[in-house]
Amino acid sequence: MSSGNRSRKAEWKTRALLATSKERRIREFRVEVVGGRDLGVTAAASGSEFSIGTSKGNSIVITDAAVSRHHCEIEATADGFLLKDLGSTNGTTLSGHRVTGGYLESGDVIGLGETQLRFECGENEILQALSESSSFAGVLGTSVAMRRLFYLLNKVSEVGATVLMTGETGTGKGALAKALHEQGSRSDKPFVVLDCGAISDNLIESEFFGHEKGAFTGAEELRKGAFELADGGTLFLDEIGELGIDMQPKLLRVLENREFRRVGGSDTITTDIQVIAATNRDLRQEINQGGFREDLFYRLNVMNIEVPPLRDRRGDIPMLVELFYRAFIKDDTATPPAELIQRLVRKNFPGNVRELKSAVERSLVLGELCIPDEAVQRESGLDFTLTYRQAKEQALGEWEAQYIPQLVARYDGNLSRAARAVSMDRNHLRKMLKALGDE
Repeated sequence: MSSGNRSRKAEWKTRALLATSKERRIREFRVEVVGGRDLGVTAAASGSEFSIGTSKGNSIVITDAAVSRHHCEIEATADGFLLKDLGSTNGTTLSGHRVTGGYLESGDVIGLGETQLRFECGENEILQALSESSSFAGVLGTSVAMRRLFYLLNKVSEVGATVLMTGETGTGKGALAKALHEQGSRSDKPFVVLDCGAISDNLIESEFFGHEKGAFTGAEELRKGAFELADGGTLFLDEIGELGIDMQPKLLRVLENREFRRVGGSDTITTDIQVIAATNRDLRQEINQGGFREDLFYRLNVMNIEVPPLRDRRGDIPMLVELFYRAFIKDDTATPPAELIQRLVRKNFPGNVRELKSAVERSLVLGELCIPDEAVQRESGLDFTLTYRQAKEQALGEWEAQYIPQLVARYDGNLSRAARAVSMDRNHLRKMLKALGDE
């Protein structure tokens, strides 16, 4: 491809930029079926995510029998339009090559079964509102991703809708669920947590609905279940993706009718609750594999809240370090050492916010709040055992290890914006990040 074509195609990439302090802009796009039985069907994106499959809940519905119910999705990100296969049976191709994921450019052809779809980027932009606040009921975040999340949570808190929270392990889904409860109209009522992955199959129904005395061996007295205990308040179903397939239709009936019976009981009990479910799995993939009911997914997915991983909100790390530091030493006015913040900003945290919190606690326990001794020696004096070239390369490497991650964090992980801000080539910036282990 010529450099001219590359430049023109690059213009189509999404720009998730702050238009004002209240919104961000995402370039609109559309998908058209250009081959297969649904020839001519087209749909435009209404947000940052666009799903494709045979299920009626998708952004564009395909009738090709070789296409999965939830086949793939396109997500508008800061780095471009990302195509992701959702564990489909027959796979997804991009320009004829099978892929699990890849960035799209205008005019690219996506293949699903016997169907081909053309991706086109438009001239207009979709505006997404952001919260003006950097917190939501005690949960902190100044990044664009978190401010968008806070805006959505505020809307949900006003109406008490059913919520499905998705995101990697350790991103803070439980904390956000509690915050949503505290911010809503049910804050003075119970907040009940039920971990669907921590209960054995033979006890799960009793945990949900309770049981009557004598209902089964060991049921020596009447016991209320989570739906009854949470009446008037909020029920948080954590790890909903772990719920057994046999229990799922029973949960669906309760969510639809808001009534149930205790195990071994005959009386119908009604419940008035807000349900928040969370999972680190992609339930659409579970549906494709037969592990999760599609009707239950749609009943839970009234409002989807996707919690971003820490790597997509690196700019929030300093404030999170300060939060955890103050909590551990029980001093709301304390300031963590700058060296600690600098060290943690440079690190990767695959365990997300939970791992960052543990790292702060570990630093306090071990007394590692300052730069290691050898680093202090290098800052306070000169090491003349090294050659001039070695000393210069070492100093430059240490400076880059601090400068590059903080530069990227400053622009919320958007490499294009970060590179432009310091007149740097984007590809070179990506290579430096990779070399530092931050990508």
